[in-house]
Amino acid sequence: MINILFDVDDTLYDQLIPFKDAYHEVFDQYQYNCSIELLFVKSRYYSDEVFELVNAGKMTKTDMHIYRISKAFESLGIQIKREDAFLFQSIYESNQKKIVLHPEMKEVLHFAKCLGINMGVITNGPTSHQESKIAQLLLTNWIKEENIFISGKVGISKPSQKIFSYVQEKMGIIPENSYYIGDSYMNDVVGAKKAGWKSIWVNRRNHPISNEMEYNPDYIMDAFNSPTSILKKILIKNSIKL
Repeated sequence: MINILFDVDDTLYDQLIPFKDAYHEVFDQYQYNCSIELLFVKSRYYSDEVFELVNAGKMTKTDMHIYRISKAFESLGIQIKREDAFLFQSIYESNQKKIVLHPEMKEVLHFAKCLGINMGVITNGPTSHQESKIAQLLLTNWIKEENIFISGKVGISKPSQKIFSYVQEKMGIIPENSYYIGDSYMNDVVGAKKAGWKSIWVNRRNHPISNEMEYNPDYIMDAFNSPTSILKKILIKNSIKL
């Protein structure tokens, strides 16, 4: 039997939607000439850059939130006020309380559950913040609560191999039969591959794919390959009847 585990942010739901709505509410007044999607991608990059500092208590979550959006704007040649960065984060967090599953992800969750496939979640972030997203997305309709692992609660975060090993032990699964679906190349693809898992990269933002990548995903979810079609390929490859 195969195991399918999911990332949460920008994998199970489209994180650009609450980001874009917050941008319009705070920054439209300035009429900045920039791509909101590019700003979002850069914000995620700067968030990952300081994530371990927050975990280690060397940076507050508030400072991290202000840093990532300020640096994202700065990389596009725009300086923003600290109070605008703070307001943006406040509205962004509020918008995340309205998130919904991406339709393709809802479809694959239902498909996998109907087939009795073992599923789980591994997500980076503070416990209460990630738990509220998990509740909003109603994930326990498809995934057992004991199979949901949050870095803030576990004390280990992706891309460390240790969190994948921890999940293996808790779920009683083996790497060879385990597939991890996530949007971050470094956290999700590299993390899973280093742990010996198979990787499904959610490349919704059309990140460049290079033949020189140290770790290649086993499958790529993009405009041409839906998660359900990829899962069907995996099932056929593993001689599992649909």
